[in-house]
Amino acid sequence: MAAKAKRSGRPAPRQAPVAALRLQVMRAIAAHLRAVPGTQGEQADTLGISRPRLNALLKERVELFGLDSLAQIAMRAGMNVRLSVSRAAGRRRTH
Repeated sequence: MAAKAKRSGRPAPRQAPVAALRLQVMRAIAAHLRAVPGTQGEQADTLGISRPRLNALLKERVELFGLDSLAQIAMRAGMNVRLSVSRAAGRRRTH
């Protein structure tokens, strides 16, 4: 039986840009929550997630969250969420 590869917790190079987006959203949520009164338990209830999950978000455990779940959490927190996509500069179209 082949041994399983160890997970380093760091995203693979192709996933790094997406991980950076997730981190950006996580930091925005954390900043918003710091400005809102209440305990972590109360905030977790408001966001519809468990307290350990909120703690993972606040500790920036990027590998545990997808962009879609972070967007839902941000919206439940009362934040506006927008995603902008554009063509990278200097890139050619491929068919």
